[in-house]
Amino acid sequence: MSIDTTTSLMAALSDPTRLGALRRLWDGREHCVCELTDLLGATQSRMSRHMAVLKGVGLVTDRRDAQWVRYRRNPALGPAIAAVVDAVFAAMADEGKDAE
Repeated sequence: MSIDTTTSLMAALSDPTRLGALRRLWDGREHCVCELTDLLGATQSRMSRHMAVLKGVGLVTDRRDAQWVRYRRNPALGPAIAAVVDAVFAAMADEGKDAE
């Protein structure tokens, strides 16, 4: 993974809203942007900007379905990048355990 790719990936993962959306999408199923806005308390325009960042670094793909946009984890995601995201989620889970 190049330094530019790593930097872009870390920047994409640095926002709590993007992390929340990505965590939901990490199950591999499609999720409507309306579901993500409700879940994360974001406006549609704000959520769309966050999803554009995640899509820009290759973490997610999208599909238009009438007036809705549905997102999912990028099935072509490389194993090194998937491992980074998995490690971030594991660290977040461990941090939550420490708080208990």
